[in-house]
Amino acid sequence: MKLTTVRLVTIIAEPVLKDRLIHEIHALGAHGYTLSEVHGEGTRGIHASQWQGGNIKIETLVSPEVADHILEAMADHYFPNYAVIAYVTDVQVMRGEKFV
Repeated sequence: MKLTTVRLVTIIAEPVLKDRLIHEIHALGAHGYTLSEVHGEGTRGIHASQWQGGNIKIETLVSPEVADHILEAMADHYFPNYAVIAYVTDVQVMRGEKFV
């Protein structure tokens, strides 16, 4: 069995950003994503958006280069003005050609 190491980029954000974030990760090179509604609490407590249904979590499997571009975009365009968290994890996948 051949495994390929790729990066799992996870973005947790306010639901109002859903379409904008999906467009941005596609433009930066992601081929697909998984979208979930999530609930939780962070250092700032529970956000107002969670009273109205929670946040969204977008996960995408990408090459290291694309992951770097996505994280840079999050830091530049979203962190200063929105409740957004982004993190990356190395994962191993089968059928790695789908993600690079």
